[in-house]
Amino acid sequence: MARKTTKLSKSNTQSGRNGLSQNSKSTQPKMAQYIGFFAIGYIITSTIFMMIQTQVALNSQLVTVLSIMVGAYIAVNKFIKHQQRALDRDEINRLMFGGVSVVWLLTAIYFLGIWFLLFDAVSREVLLEMTMQQPLPLLSALVMILVLTFISARISILLLNRLLNPKRKTS
Repeated sequence: MARKTTKLSKSNTQSGRNGLSQNSKSTQPKMAQYIGFFAIGYIITSTIFMMIQTQVALNSQLVTVLSIMVGAYIAVNKFIKHQQRALDRDEINRLMFGGVSVVWLLTAIYFLGIWFLLFDAVSREVLLEMTMQQPLPLLSALVMILVLTFISARISILLLNRLLNPKRKTS
């Protein structure tokens, strides 16, 4: 009687934080969809605040933080509803970096739209001259708003992930 040897192959499984086996490729959801939800929430909230700012002056940093928080809420809420679990650390990082990247891409498009559609040649020349004479205030403001967006996105995604976690509510 001939004996057949079986080949053992490594599967794409790895042990997660809670000790359960997870497929590294198949269980990772596509984060682009949730980054899109983040962007939609950010756009809607920013638009509402722009309409409010025609009547009442609001702090621009506060508006940015609140818009990011609403975008993060929508993205985390949709993720938890679709996946029936909270985000893990890698997904939080991807959502944060993707969301902030989309926010900055939208800000750049908005700025370019204002630059080319609203400003005339004289206004552009004046702004360029002011920037060339004193670039440090502009650069420091740019770095501060970049840090603000990363920190507010990180904190809001972490807090909302913890608050909306379905496993925490059931235990």
